[in-house]
Amino acid sequence: MSSKWPLWRPVAMLAMAAAVLVSGNSYTAPITPAFAADPPATTAASADKPSLALNDELGPYYGDVLADWRQKGYKPASQAAIRIPGTALTAQAPQKLAAEGSYEGKSGVLVWKSDRDNWIEYEVDIAQDGLYEMALAYHPYNEANQASTQSVGRQPAVLGMQIDGQYPFREARALTFRRKFKDEFPLKQAANGDDIRPRPVELKQWMNEPLMDAAGGYSTPFQWYLGKGKHKLRISGSTPIVIEALTLKPPASLPNYEQAKAASKSSNANPSAAVPVIQAEQASWKNDLGIQMVANQDPLSLPKTSGYIRFNTLGGDRWATGGQSAAWTFEVPESGMYKIAMRSFQGFASNKAVFRTIAIDGNVPFQELLEYRFPYSFKWKGAVLSQENGEAFQFYLEKGTHTLSMTATVGPFQPIIVQGERVINLLRQVDEEIRAMNGGQVDKNRTWKVDAEFPELPKQLEEAKAQLTQMKDMMLQANKARDNTVQTMETALQDLAGYLKHPNEIPYHMDDISSMIERLGGIREVLVRSPLQLDQIYIEPAGGSLPKMEANLWQRVSGSVRNFIYSFIRKEDINTVDEDTLNVWVNRSRDYVNLLQELVNESFTPQTGIRVKVNLLPNENLLVLANAAGLSPDVALGQPQDKSTDFAMRNALLDLSQFPDFQQVAKQFAPGAMLPFYYNQGYYALPETQSFKVLFYRKDILNRLRLTIPDTWTDVYNMLPTLQQNGYNFYMPPTDSLPFFYQNGAEFFSKDGMRSAMNVPEAFKGFKQWTDLFNIYALEKQVPNFFQHFRKGDFPIGVADYNTYVQLTVAAPELAGWWGIAPMPGTKQADGTVARWAAGGQTTGFIYKSSKHPKESWEFLKWLVSSDTQVRYGTDLEAFNGIAFRWSTANIDAFTKLPWPKDDLKVILEQWRWYKEIPNLPGSYFLTRELGNAWNRTVVNGMNDRESLEEAIANLDREMVRKQQEFGFVNSVGEVLRTLDLPQVTQPWEGVNPYVR
Repeated sequence: MSSKWPLWRPVAMLAMAAAVLVSGNSYTAPITPAFAADPPATTAASADKPSLALNDELGPYYGDVLADWRQKGYKPASQAAIRIPGTALTAQAPQKLAAEGSYEGKSGVLVWKSDRDNWIEYEVDIAQDGLYEMALAYHPYNEANQASTQSVGRQPAVLGMQIDGQYPFREARALTFRRKFKDEFPLKQAANGDDIRPRPVELKQWMNEPLMDAAGGYSTPFQWYLGKGKHKLRISGSTPIVIEALTLKPPASLPNYEQAKAASKSSNANPSAAVPVIQAEQASWKNDLGIQMVANQDPLSLPKTSGYIRFNTLGGDRWATGGQSAAWTFEVPESGMYKIAMRSFQGFASNKAVFRTIAIDGNVPFQELLEYRFPYSFKWKGAVLSQENGEAFQFYLEKGTHTLSMTATVGPFQPIIVQGERVINLLRQVDEEIRAMNGGQVDKNRTWKVDAEFPELPKQLEEAKAQLTQMKDMMLQANKARDNTVQTMETALQDLAGYLKHPNEIPYHMDDISSMIERLGGIREVLVRSPLQLDQIYIEPAGGSLPKMEANLWQRVSGSVRNFIYSFIRKEDINTVDEDTLNVWVNRSRDYVNLLQELVNESFTPQTGIRVKVNLLPNENLLVLANAAGLSPDVALGQPQDKSTDFAMRNALLDLSQFPDFQQVAKQFAPGAMLPFYYNQGYYALPETQSFKVLFYRKDILNRLRLTIPDTWTDVYNMLPTLQQNGYNFYMPPTDSLPFFYQNGAEFFSKDGMRSAMNVPEAFKGFKQWTDLFNIYALEKQVPNFFQHFRKGDFPIGVADYNTYVQLTVAAPELAGWWGIAPMPGTKQADGTVARWAAGGQTTGFIYKSSKHPKESWEFLKWLVSSDTQVRYGTDLEAFNGIAFRWSTANIDAFTKLPWPKDDLKVILEQWRWYKEIPNLPGSYFLTRELGNAWNRTVVNGMNDRESLEEAIANLDREMVRKQQEFGFVNSVGEVLRTLDLPQVTQPWEGVNPYVR
């Protein structure tokens, strides 16, 4: 135990033990591991609830499994291909969602209308053991009445493949079967002359695709070992698909360039038989909505921008994920040998190469094009597909139509990514052992004898150092250049060498090792991205000459000057709006504003004839100044949830409940979400986005401690001794009192809205529960950044919101697969149910009373918050900008159609039932202030909890009366003239039920 073991910890442990005994529940760590091979059986009562059990470990990587198979002498199979019709099922899940039918011109196919976790199974008899490839002939499934713009019709099918009840490797858990899309041409232009981003249209066609890595980690199809005899192939998933057949065949053998050239025809085409230049942005198809056209101002990019937004290139950061493909169709005028070049930009990550798998007519011609390298360059370059010696590849093309496709791959970096995970796991073990040794406290006054007492620590660091050295060498070999990732590895190697030089000082470096894990984890984020931007593609006869593809210095300078001048010429005044145009102000970044304007121009205006000008509002406080100056817009979006009632109290907003269809629109949202918008018998806003609070947990740490996920706060109390004895803790935001009041049946305000309602036993109980977490159960009073602590591991479990979810997904790649979410801990009720009331925060839209177009503004607001619009807006935001722009819509129907992982969606929907915000009333801003003061008096100063809350209640009531007098609800002598009569939300929202499967 550390010499600085905090004095409060023994006291806290005794208090927690006493609390457990008083509650009648003794705590016992689970005997079985948290990662179980099969999920526990569910009772009828729990079957509809999201599972709270931890998932099993992901298993080994495909590369390691394949290497093991080869080491064992398993060879590629040589028998003829085996075709299994899609309808030849031997078993399927009890839901019976798969049936024989007809689809898109084919009969006798399997229509699998999967909408939840289920499976189908085939049996295959293998005559010769060996390695096989698999391919699936399929068609993406769409409901007959489903618009192609809806998200459900845009997401790929993600399926798992088990052989004889086991996933052979981790990548087999998520095999992606994509759709194909094509952007609509010609491009439309906005009133100001800028291009409008085109609408992608799905190309509905049958496809036959090999089973490959969804993330592009391997450039060839997976190989599967099957021994002689019968095997069961189980396909599992929760997305619908139509299956024509599953084919098993021997792995294909791909020649190198010299072999392919020798085997092909070699007649030369006429040098004048050039293929017309292909504009890369006009792709024939793409398999991911994330691949987008990009406006570029380089002087040689065509068409020229001339000061306008012209979508004249393809890709860049919007074509950076492994497995994303784009293709171009072209006509060859004469059979013969051709060379291929493209005008490309690859300057996104300094000194890091990216790779593409290049195919012609669906086939990769030779090995060198499986992972073709595009080296880093800070400017646009002409890239001729060439050998390492610089000699251009020659392709024999028959006269007629051909297709060139390029697929992003990170194959050369995949072994480095896997190696990095091994290094991080080793360092994480060291970090955990150090925390167990020193109680999570670095004490440099304590002397350690690591060599004698903890000899495993230096051995683990030596192993990490050796593997990191190998990782660095692999990176240099794959990338052919030193980049930032290599520098990160070298810095870590120097640090490890320093720790090993003085092994008795290793415990002093606990925080340094945690930081090292973060830095090395960031390498994966860099390696899995493969951005490439294309302008033009040239297919020229082998003997012909290629055009100039790089701008010279004069062209670059003159182009920059022209663009600078255009920026002044096209300057727009956002206040200049026609009287017949709705003026909408949005308190979000430019990306959100531009996309909304495009969507309005494409959908809302053509449907309604109402013109809309969407403007960027850089600061929400400008609304107050604008309102005072009489310059208010018609509609304001992206506003905090308390802003609407602030304006409504001052008679500045339109009461939305006056519209006859308001109730129908409001049904799309949780009743508890509408509470902040209610004031004086009316509703003054609608929610756009809605955050959520859930329980985040680290699977690896809870598994090591043999802890299960808590369902109630009593479960949290029970797990805290184990956490804290091992140097960990549970996180609960110290400022979040709402769950403890609502879960104990208390309200913050009376039903008439005229006073506080906390002077009741339920409220005092909730306040004590809140403060006891920090007084008795020793939760940390100040945690500046839960995300960082969760990432390091010292807070392996805690309550946080949507922002933490996105941060972990985007910025903590080293934790991929090692964290999860569960419903927030709740309070058990008398009837046995668990109340999980919690809030989350919302952004809203409202209409100004001064608007000259109130009906048109209402039509716009209705359209904006509708399911179809929210799905399209959210899908496009994420497709254009990545998961960091995940749109957390408040419309539950739209939320379920956005690409949330199915397991996470179950958790969020369960928590959505219990969503409930605090009403906004005159003087209610004092609530947060006074509860915070009460918490400080009790937790920091040691004041009795009941006395502290009573003081807060008195101060709150006094301020509410003062504001009620200001707004005419109470006269000068304290008589109530009229009441606010708040809506009451006491039951979980049943509107979630249709979406829970």
